[in-house]
Amino acid sequence: MKIPEEKLLWIYKKMLTQRMLEEKILELIPTGKLTGHFHLGIGEEATFIGACAALEERDYLLPTHRGLGCVIGKGIPLKKMMADIYGKATGTTKGKGGVLRICDAGLGVLGLSATLGGIFPIAMGAALSSKLLNDGRVTLAIFGDGQSNRGTFHEAINLASIWKLPVVYLCENNQYAISTSQKKAMAIKNIADRAIGYGIPGKVVDGNDALAVYEITLEAVNRARAGKGPTLIEAKTYRWRPHFEGEGASYRAPKEAEVWKKKCPISRLRKRMINLKLLNQLQDEKIKEEIAQEIDEAVKYAEESPVPRPEDALEDLFFPSVMESSK
Repeated sequence: MKIPEEKLLWIYKKMLTQRMLEEKILELIPTGKLTGHFHLGIGEEATFIGACAALEERDYLLPTHRGLGCVIGKGIPLKKMMADIYGKATGTTKGKGGVLRICDAGLGVLGLSATLGGIFPIAMGAALSSKLLNDGRVTLAIFGDGQSNRGTFHEAINLASIWKLPVVYLCENNQYAISTSQKKAMAIKNIADRAIGYGIPGKVVDGNDALAVYEITLEAVNRARAGKGPTLIEAKTYRWRPHFEGEGASYRAPKEAEVWKKKCPISRLRKRMINLKLLNQLQDEKIKEEIAQEIDEAVKYAEESPVPRPEDALEDLFFPSVMESSK
């Protein structure tokens, strides 16, 4: 597949944005200004951005808890994201959800379920609505290898395959479910092999190759949009950081991360673009400067934004109307 130059440059810029934003978060964590836990996806940029590059603006996305790259790829502004990270009222969830709950219905970002594994039935429901409404939307659900062992995974994919729903399931297999190696948690080598049990395609892709992820996801998205049902994709990648910042990672072999860092997805794409004469060192430096400026402006915006008022906790709730109608 020949990928347009504009798309290649877009993917590269978004991957750099994810990397630089998460590196900025690492700088900010010791200041005590941020709220919540941070599950960073440094080293996994190709999986998140490559997949989101295959979506249209109207499509739905359910991100993983390591999903800053997902929401960057779907187009949520950095200022709003940073406000969420700071727990400010100007964020997408008005300071109520933090970094884990970034969402924007207008951009199709439906947010993260309150429990890991909860996104599968939500994705199935979103895809069912698209089929019933015939609105042409596709749903992309991104999840980790550990989540694929949840019962909701099997139940949702089974129904989605029966009903031929327009949904793509993308497993971001970074080798560990918190501290448990995939090798100890399942008897199969490839999570994508489970697709055969539901009569749908199962694809394995190098999760550190952004263009390979884009191509295989686009194929699955086009298949779903054509009414042929779901696809299960497994992107094999690796997280450089701990499961969350502050966690020890003694369960990993000391040199394991170093091996994967040599497969850096950004370095690989940069080299490829230079070879194609789509990028040079001067252009690369300019791109980094522009992203750094945007991130700095987002930090300033978040720090100057107001915190939620105590009474705001009572807004955006749905149960009061239910209680009222029961009287």
